[in-house]
Amino acid sequence: MNFPKQKIYKALLVLALVLAVLFSGLYFFRDSLLKQAIAKVTRKMNVDYNSTFSVKSASFDGLSTIKLTDVILVPKNADTLFHIHKIETSISLSNLLIGNVQVGTLKINNGYVQFVKKGKVRNFDAFLKRDKSESDNNEKRKYATFAYRIISQLLNLVPTDMNLENLNFRIDDNGKKASIAISKLVLDNKQLETNLHVQSKDFDQRWNIKGFADPRNKKADIRFFNLDTGAIRVPYLDERYNLKASFDSIRLNVENIDKDGSELHIDGYTSITNLKINHPKIASKDVVIKNARFDYRFLLGDDFISIDSTSTMQLNKIKVKPYISYNTEKDTVYTLKVTIPKMKAQDFIVSLPDGLFTHFQGMEATGNFDYKLDFKFNKNKPNTLVFDSKMNKEDLRITKYGEANLNKLNGEFVYRAIIQNVQQRPILVGNANPNYTPLDQISPYLRKSVLTTEDPSFFSHRGFINEAFKQSILKNIRTKKFSRGASTISMQLIKNVFLTREKTLSRKLEEILLVYILENNRIASKERMLEVYFNIIEWGPNVYGIGEASHFYFQKAPSALNVDECLFLATIIPKPRKFMYQFNDEGNLRDYAVKNQKFLKNLMFRRGLLIPEDTLGQLPVYISGNARSLIKIKAPDSTAIPVDSLATDGEFDL
Repeated sequence: MNFPKQKIYKALLVLALVLAVLFSGLYFFRDSLLKQAIAKVTRKMNVDYNSTFSVKSASFDGLSTIKLTDVILVPKNADTLFHIHKIETSISLSNLLIGNVQVGTLKINNGYVQFVKKGKVRNFDAFLKRDKSESDNNEKRKYATFAYRIISQLLNLVPTDMNLENLNFRIDDNGKKASIAISKLVLDNKQLETNLHVQSKDFDQRWNIKGFADPRNKKADIRFFNLDTGAIRVPYLDERYNLKASFDSIRLNVENIDKDGSELHIDGYTSITNLKINHPKIASKDVVIKNARFDYRFLLGDDFISIDSTSTMQLNKIKVKPYISYNTEKDTVYTLKVTIPKMKAQDFIVSLPDGLFTHFQGMEATGNFDYKLDFKFNKNKPNTLVFDSKMNKEDLRITKYGEANLNKLNGEFVYRAIIQNVQQRPILVGNANPNYTPLDQISPYLRKSVLTTEDPSFFSHRGFINEAFKQSILKNIRTKKFSRGASTISMQLIKNVFLTREKTLSRKLEEILLVYILENNRIASKERMLEVYFNIIEWGPNVYGIGEASHFYFQKAPSALNVDECLFLATIIPKPRKFMYQFNDEGNLRDYAVKNQKFLKNLMFRRGLLIPEDTLGQLPVYISGNARSLIKIKAPDSTAIPVDSLATDGEFDL
């Protein structure tokens, strides 16, 4: 049924009158409403956050423009969080009527925001507490809906036009200070430009940020540059975390933020040039990444957060396709998949970051390869962990080695261990060294014992043991730290001969790549690798190689060692400089050391590496060599009467 035109006109007229009355009410009572809003915020800051919020003056200019002076927030018993002298902003009334706060313009003159930590007290702690209503709600959060709401609310607070002058951001972490002074920041007609003055204890720089920013359409393309000469240095991290970081420029692009049904898509890319990082846990020198880019697509659903497999990471010439997922649909499942599409081996070598792979500098290779890693961890079913690493080679061949010449293992060379950055005495690995022992002159019991404790599948694997990696990952996840490794004899050999014992990311990555090259290009035979291993590893304080060790402990040649002596030597490999603590003050093995060797012996029986006849007539381990001087053996009781003196005492003669 159609309404007559006059009724439609009347309805529109009534609606117009209602809106007019509403806007008139807002206009005439706007200052009163503003004061009420400020009072509400003041109460909330006091009750919920134990902080004092104050505004010296607040008024409307026109219908939607608000002017505020001396806006201050001070947490109780802490430093002021912010103090802004002048704020002028406009709010969209049409959006406000439907409960959506959307800032139109923003002008700020003179003020500061500071984050201060004194002792254990931080002036922003109260604002980090979780909302009780949120924490008490056990309903499962829908990640896409939640993220889209937060992003939309934050972007609505970003004005379409902005002008900031003389605004300072400061950090004071128990005397570790940094500041960023915004002399002027302008967002006009979606174009952003700003000049920043960045200061810390060690440097003083001027930065420039410019580009495109459209908060309403959720798009941005922004770049960071240094107005002075040299790279941009990152403040605060050096003093706080001993991390030095710098770069020439950064670009951040957001192309799309869109919610389609139950899925949220965030697309864009970010790039950085000449990133330089220095931290003692990463490498012993500067790590330089010349060009890096990340084309990303983040996907969020009701029960998952992921980086989609269409994303691409590029490091110089290396392209990586990552897939990362956190899923809570049934169980809590973490998934990581990494694919390196087919590429030239030489392009891979020259793309490795300077400072992170120093032993590969100068290396040359021919051929191609591709790589895939598949990792999945179910928090509720940890034993179902998936770890699968595969590399496919195509005519891959090393034609020239860099600093680490793996062919060195096949000939005579001088080995010098490095302990706590101190180079130890030289050890000649070759027949000219009288202590050097060929593999066939080492007791088979020792070979079997060491392989059992260190690397049971040494002769069958290619440098790595997937199952060992799985168990290592599980242990590290459970303990929430790197408490267990998965080191094979091949890895120990590479670490000792070519690398150092420093616990850095660089050393571990180099170790993995060098082991792969050594094992998969058959550069040295397994027998030769094991022989070198026995002749270079540390067996005690300043004791290197099994030739020295067998005489140091037992005054024997390595070929003459019995089963229990071999079991003892195998158990001290992890901590050879502390071998003496396995003995009591009578020079005998302590109970726990005996149990360890008994466990190892029984394991070798079960695996068929020993038979009962091998242990017939064995006596307890007795240290007879120079090692005995390091064992704290109790001195004889000087007050006791010697037995031979009793025999010569005339008191008992008949």
